[in-house]
Order: sequence, then C-alpha cells, then structure tokens
Amino acid sequence: MKSRRIHITGASGAGVTSLGRALADVLAIPHHDTDDYFWQPTSPPYRHTREKADRLRLMQEMFLARAEWVLSGSLDGWGDPLIAHFDLVVFVHTAQAVRLRRLRAREAKRFGADAVEPGGWRHREMEDFIEWASRYDAGDLTVRSLQKHQAWLAALPCPVLRLDGAGPLLDLVQDVLAAVTPAK
Repeated sequence: MKSRRIHITGASGAGVTSLGRALADVLAIPHHDTDDYFWQPTSPPYRHTREKADRLRLMQEMFLARAEWVLSGSLDGWGDPLIAHFDLVVFVHTAQAVRLRRLRAREAKRFGADAVEPGGWRHREMEDFIEWASRYDAGDLTVRSLQKHQAWLAALPCPVLRLDGAGPLLDLVQDVLAAVTPAK
C-alpha cells in the first residue's frame, strides 16, 4: 500500500477513537476524529453541529490531500464524498454491554463523576446518549445502526478489515498494521 489513508469506524464506545490514536502514534502519521469536524467547538461540547459543507471543507483543508492519515469516527449520512480517499476502512464491532460500560466511564472521566450521577448537571444528557447508543445493534437502515454500517461497508470500493473491539488495543493495532504493511 503506497499511501496510508485509514478510516476507522464503528458504534459509539466500540474503541474507534482509541484505536485511531494508537495506530496513528505507531505509524507516526496524523490522527483526526470526525467529532472534531461534525461538532462546533462549544463548552460544554457536543451542543451544535457544523453544516455538512463546512465539515467537508475543513477536512479537505486539514488532511484529505495528504498521503497518510488516520480518521476515526462515524461519517453516517454526511461523509460519502470522503470514500474515494480511503485506502482501508477498519470496522470495529464491540458487544453492546462493553460499549455502554465504556461510554459511561468516558462520560464520567470527561465531565466528572458528580456531573453524570443522578442529580448532576450532565446526568440527563448522558442517559439520553446511552439510550441512543444502546439502540445501535437493533436499529434499521434509517438510523445509525449496525445494519446501516454493514450496508455502507458492503458498498465500499476499498478493503475493509473487521475487528472485535473487545480485544487488547495493542493487538488491534497489530491487526491493522498487518493489513497496511506490504508482505516481504
């Protein structure tokens, strides 16, 4: 593979961003996350989305023209213009119970345990987010779901590597490295 333009995707809490960062570190190439383009910077975060055209323009300006990068996150419903840039797509599937446990831990770390506990300023938003994320496996083609992801993956023109996100992060990185490193 001459260039390394790798997109890593999966459900929230699957380990997509963690794998993206770790892989980019090992390859010494830039890592980008779709949330940084999808959401406008706000405090607290994740309040206002950017317009689709602005997301795509920012991505073009920041990294798409480069030969090597890792992009983690979902492009559900807005990122199809990026498909032509991918050399490899990595789909990380992780069991729902693991994903939801990770999401709760991530929210507590990001906003503070008191904020996400009952009565905390972020509790209701976290519970709504967990409820949304819990519908991924059973959802249909009309929502962000496993079924929709599978249909999108089946239509890609580039190779797709499927990984179990419950595995150790270093093993997952090695699996991707094996897919992008030419055989000797």
